[in-house]
Amino acid sequence: MKINIRQASKEQAPEIARMIMLAMTDDCCLSFCGEGYGLDDFYKMMTLLVEREDSQYSYKNTCVALDGDKVVGISVSYDGSRLHELRRPFLELALELIGRDHSGMNDETQPGELYLDSLAVLPEYRRQGIARRMIRVTKERADQMGLPGLGLLVDKGNPVGEALYTSIGFRYVNDNHWGGHDMKHLVL
Repeated sequence: MKINIRQASKEQAPEIARMIMLAMTDDCCLSFCGEGYGLDDFYKMMTLLVEREDSQYSYKNTCVALDGDKVVGISVSYDGSRLHELRRPFLELALELIGRDHSGMNDETQPGELYLDSLAVLPEYRRQGIARRMIRVTKERADQMGLPGLGLLVDKGNPVGEALYTSIGFRYVNDNHWGGHDMKHLVL
């Protein structure tokens, strides 16, 4: 099996949105939804955000791992200094489509890093080095952009993910709280 990693296309938005939700977990996605809204509503919103060019979740900020034409992994990253600008579409659509005002949300990144917002690999493709390859490609993107670091948040309840990141060389910077979860901010 040959896995190719390349820049995402707008047509892949539905698959990318599902993968972002896989990275976030259902519990986290539901924590963003207002009363009476669920995962289907969140998925519709995420698909619209991936299709846009001005969103933190844009296909333009996404690399995909492909097995043939099938998206089996994603890496969504953007310049941390652009967080507030790129988050605006999320805030607008969240109010409109999932009934929640998230304007008071904590910052998950900062200037000086390429923020790895979402990294996911389909369960049946895990433990094949795809996530490591995607992190390497994302770090190369940070270097090309002249950003000194690659940052991410890992859920304190995700020791497997944290072990992967620290084995690659990520180091702990500080704690954060995002999406209803206690997180660790790591930088490579």
